[in-house]
Amino acid sequence: MDRDPSAHSALEVVLCYPGYHAIVVYRITHWLWGQNLHVLARFIAHIGKIFTAIEIHPAAVIGRRLVIDHGTGVIVGETSVIGDDVTLYHDVTLGGIAPSVESASQVGLKRHPTIENGAIIGSGAAVLGPIIIGEGCKIGANSVVTKAVPAGMTAVGVPARLVMPKDKSKSKEFVAYGTLADGPDPVLQTIENMRHEMGVMAGRVEELEAQLSEQKPAADSEPTSTRTKRAGRK
Repeated sequence: MDRDPSAHSALEVVLCYPGYHAIVVYRITHWLWGQNLHVLARFIAHIGKIFTAIEIHPAAVIGRRLVIDHGTGVIVGETSVIGDDVTLYHDVTLGGIAPSVESASQVGLKRHPTIENGAIIGSGAAVLGPIIIGEGCKIGANSVVTKAVPAGMTAVGVPARLVMPKDKSKSKEFVAYGTLADGPDPVLQTIENMRHEMGVMAGRVEELEAQLSEQKPAADSEPTSTRTKRAGRK
């Protein structure tokens, strides 16, 4: 209720929020998984996915007060680890990388990300591989993250790039969908850098053309006999 202004009562959350239902199902299936009742845990998780459109593997480790807002399309992989007070929006994927042939047989191989306390993962974002998303991080909507993100940073784009708000004191504030309204756009930054490099190159070309134009009159002023002898030596 603290993180979703449209939640007007606890009863509304219990009855109407699929993210809450998915967490309840996960707590049951995670306990069953710990009792080595793997097939039963997976079956109940599958039933929960049908009703909530949220898929959480029973083996995932999830801390307290996870909020899955809206929830449809959320996927949390087997070796994912989620800390306390994390917020996930719809269509978020905490996905794993395909193991190599040599490592595929290793039990407990870490393939999915670790999301530390207080992180916010915006809608449509994909966090892939055994990387760490640091405490208080924000992942912008539709971003694709394949590298670790340090604590307190914001990652946006495809592939995701690290950015910070202009007012760094706001980096710890809760921001819906992990957006960064006052931060630099990494795509625009890249374009501006390219424009700057092109400007530098254009200036250099002008300098070279000026040097050539200065050298050409000097060459034209040489006597014809001198140019002929030089050409003959070549």
